[in-house]
Amino acid sequence: MQKELPFPVLERELQLPVGSGQIITVAGVRRCGKSSLMKIVANKLIQSGENPHNILWVNFDDERLDGMKTDELDEVVQAYRELYPEIPFPSVNIFFDEIQNVEKWELFVLRLYKTYNKNIYISGGNAKMLSSQLATALRGWPIEYEAFPLSFKEYLRFKDIEASEYDEEGCALLRRYCHEYLHSSTFPEIVLMKEESLKIRKLQGYFNTMLFRDLIEHYSLSNQETIRYFLKRLMLNLTKPTSVNAIFNDLKSQGRKLDKNRLYDLADMACEIFMFLRVNKWSPSMITEASSQPKYYFIDNGMRNSVVMPYSDDDGKLLENIVFLHLRRYLDPSIKITYFNEKVECDFVVQHDEKIEQLIQVCWDTSSPDTRERELRGIYAAHIATNCKTCLIITFEEEDEVIYNDLTVKIVPAWKWLLHPDPLHSLP
Repeated sequence: MQKELPFPVLERELQLPVGSGQIITVAGVRRCGKSSLMKIVANKLIQSGENPHNILWVNFDDERLDGMKTDELDEVVQAYRELYPEIPFPSVNIFFDEIQNVEKWELFVLRLYKTYNKNIYISGGNAKMLSSQLATALRGWPIEYEAFPLSFKEYLRFKDIEASEYDEEGCALLRRYCHEYLHSSTFPEIVLMKEESLKIRKLQGYFNTMLFRDLIEHYSLSNQETIRYFLKRLMLNLTKPTSVNAIFNDLKSQGRKLDKNRLYDLADMACEIFMFLRVNKWSPSMITEASSQPKYYFIDNGMRNSVVMPYSDDDGKLLENIVFLHLRRYLDPSIKITYFNEKVECDFVVQHDEKIEQLIQVCWDTSSPDTRERELRGIYAAHIATNCKTCLIITFEEEDEVIYNDLTVKIVPAWKWLLHPDPLHSLP
């Protein structure tokens, strides 16, 4: 008889290890499915014969745990041990969900791991969960994973769509749902909802929670209307180099008093909660790269469309945003993504260590000769600067291979490219 699973969740492509004996951290934007990834682990433990009482789950996003201090975490463990005194604590599988809400949580987790238990899973909606920003006490200890909203393949599976890219009917279906994917939300809960008007309200609720709880409350900010305006400006400027100084001057002209440096801090905070992801300009000079105007990509097209008014020319922006998210979702964190802009532009320069692995342009439609020339000129200039010969233009539905000067450039449709989990080495 099959054991009843404690958590009714759908499988995801990202799988956390089971029984590794390590601290496992999973970071990502609110509502992207971090908890579900840990619930999948719990289900697997139950399926393998684990006693459900051997699972300790604490959700720190529960408002009843607001303001919990580090020393109170010991009381959680003690309460569990009093409830199940017969269970050896080293055998317990511990899940701490949204633990970033507790200050200095990492000290408690490390002590717990070193002294009492080797089966610890933690999730958080803040980039400080990642090694690059993790507190010194825990740096180097966890095995880290970064979660995102649904990929295109996951989106199809959540909607029970089966289609083959190798027959005409399947291709037509994939094109249709790729168009929907580009313009819709990919948060798992939203994808499973049926009523469109409720989806918009829910997405606006997500945004407001991120605004008030993850930004204003967590970072002790004030002036919420200015913060909201700033975030919307970043959304509207999606895929374009963004001057925070220009936004500051705009706000100043409106008579709003604020510190320019605070706006730069706010951009960092919005990236720390995974609402935005920053891409710097490529340069052989590290100083030039760091001082250039960055681009900001947004975590979810559907949420953006629910917060700012979509425009008719947004298709190209939404496609480029999805391409970037696909790259970030599947590429190793050690691979750097930048953009090239020296009079002409190439959207993505993908670099591993010192080697430029791939150059990528994104354009909705290159059927116009002028548009195709512009995209080819940009990718060719990036090729000359970087000596990279692996060049790709991603469009919505065109497929071709062209020679531009001495450079071979593949043109692939997004619906086909998005099906591949290895964006650098599995070109259609």
